[in-house]
Amino acid sequence: MKKLLTLSLVLGCSNLAYAETNTLQLQDVFNLEYANQIDITEDGKTVYFVRNRMDIKTDRKVGNIWSVDYKTKQMQPLTSGIHMDYSPVLSPDGERLAFISTRDGSSQIYIKWLKTGAMAKISNLTSSPHAITWSPNSNQLIFSMFVPSATSAPVSLQGKPKGATWAEPAKFIDDVYYRSDGGGYTQKGFNQLFTIDANGGNAKQLTHDEFNNASDVSFSKDGKSLYFSANRHENYQLKPTNSEIYQLDLASQNITAITDRNGPDEQPKVSPDGRYLAYTGYDDKRTNYENTQLYIRDLKTANTTSLTPDFDRSVGQIKWSANSKGLYFSYNDKGQTALAYQPRNGKRKIITEQIGSVAFGRPYSGGDFDVSEDGEVAFTLADTQRPSDIATIKRGKAQRLTTLNKDALGNKALAKVEEIWIKSSHDELPIQGWIAYPPEFDSSKKYPLILEIHGGPVANYGPHFSTEIQLFAAKGNVVLYMNPRGSNSYGKEFAQTIHHNYPSNDFDDLMTGVDAVIAKGFIDESKLFVTGGSGGGVLTAWIVGHTDRFAAAVVAKPVINWISFVLTADFYPFFADYWFPGKPWDHIEHYMKRSPISYVGNVKTPTMLLTGESDYRTPISETEQFYQALKLQGVDTAMVRIPNASHGITARPSNLMTKVAYIQWWFDKHTK
Repeated sequence: MKKLLTLSLVLGCSNLAYAETNTLQLQDVFNLEYANQIDITEDGKTVYFVRNRMDIKTDRKVGNIWSVDYKTKQMQPLTSGIHMDYSPVLSPDGERLAFISTRDGSSQIYIKWLKTGAMAKISNLTSSPHAITWSPNSNQLIFSMFVPSATSAPVSLQGKPKGATWAEPAKFIDDVYYRSDGGGYTQKGFNQLFTIDANGGNAKQLTHDEFNNASDVSFSKDGKSLYFSANRHENYQLKPTNSEIYQLDLASQNITAITDRNGPDEQPKVSPDGRYLAYTGYDDKRTNYENTQLYIRDLKTANTTSLTPDFDRSVGQIKWSANSKGLYFSYNDKGQTALAYQPRNGKRKIITEQIGSVAFGRPYSGGDFDVSEDGEVAFTLADTQRPSDIATIKRGKAQRLTTLNKDALGNKALAKVEEIWIKSSHDELPIQGWIAYPPEFDSSKKYPLILEIHGGPVANYGPHFSTEIQLFAAKGNVVLYMNPRGSNSYGKEFAQTIHHNYPSNDFDDLMTGVDAVIAKGFIDESKLFVTGGSGGGVLTAWIVGHTDRFAAAVVAKPVINWISFVLTADFYPFFADYWFPGKPWDHIEHYMKRSPISYVGNVKTPTMLLTGESDYRTPISETEQFYQALKLQGVDTAMVRIPNASHGITARPSNLMTKVAYIQWWFDKHTK
């Protein structure tokens, strides 16, 4: 009873306490906003974006489309309502804005006439459209949509009497990919390309074959053909990364492969002058990581060149300059997202290193940008103190256009975040991290330390706003988060140190970071805690199997046994081929050597597990294995199951609150 009462106090702060405090509280999640999905007008005077917020009544993220004026910073809503409006795309003539909305209960395509303010739904689709693209003459839209296949069960029972009630029919599955995280058990079918008149009407299907035709689409300058990315190989299901760029002739609907190599080719973008095709990709070597390069193909000569052969970072989003002389691209570097301009010939130039994350929950890098005809850049701007706003760069100078969280965070005392670098005890490899200090931090006092570990494992944290980190710090914790070896944004060699070798010496990196913070003199060593989700959950489970220095741990949505993971996860052909030297039955010793379950006999740390019940990326059976093993070992353990939640537990705001509250409760429970 006492434990339940303690938990209820954590989960449900009184209105009085909420009103009096000036630190971030769980309920504040519903007050936060962030901007993403940018589209800037050709003259650079107006930026359109999606303004996201959390609705407390529906417990859902909602989004509407807004504009902000570059000169006056005046914001105006283009849409409103408790639903999702997203993917805004300006027409080439600048007169209309197409977007997708759930306002009628399903995802449909809408058009906003910018001069008159009129708005209309132009589609009546049976599935959700994705990645709408305007034709060059602004008359049509291209999009992709799932089309179910006609199927029938191979067995049909006979003899059912009239009025009898029999069991629900069996479900027959024979697909390689039969369930997906966040989507559940899948229906047979494929993503196909469609076109629809910009004034509305019936959508026309352009592709009809049994391949998933991706939504990266770009028109030729004359509008007679389009380029798209897809994996249309015979063995596409077992070789999921081998996509190519294809050309679709709109008149004949003939499809021609433009690229032909083993590896992903994506993001086709035809240059404004129609001469070149840019795209991203790399040669697949079946490693855990390769740098994505930027390529251009001369459509007249068919000559193809990489513009980034010696660039030791992965190219992200790309966009041509208006004069077709080069491309802008984003990339991650040391936990930050940067934007560069790469001419077709010559040296690249860094435009900004301040593109802000739109991750919201945890401090992952990322963000969005767009470029006007005159080269003015609009981008998401964020830092450790604020979620993403809209900013622009003109003539090399950046300015913030919005302050979306001034009301929600203006009077809040937030955690200050400090960058640190350490040299790993394993091999002196430089490792970057960040320390979040609780509000009103006093270095003469002693504080609990939470080590929070990112997922991936090939991903990266950075100096970005994080609701979860801020909430932990508001409870009086110092929080350390790091990018151990295997993280990206530090080059290929750094990321590949965990190839067929994960977890391993990333453990040493993390422990060195903990030691470095303790050495500063303000950490109570009896109050060391560790948590992480997904790949971070793997490392947390690995840590408690290799040291008992932590007072408590929370393992979120982990992999515990690599054999069972590869044979139950949704994207299993990729995991088996790229994360391991071969199939589990051929390499049992290797799989088990890297599995936290192999070291459960060493665990003494009180360890709680937390996973969504509908997680098909790291299925909850992984959590159940560790929970039951810990129970057999007599270790203090508990399991928190989040109903109807997939791998992205915090997709619903209350689940983010629940996650943080349970973790904090477990740590408080084991505070000496």
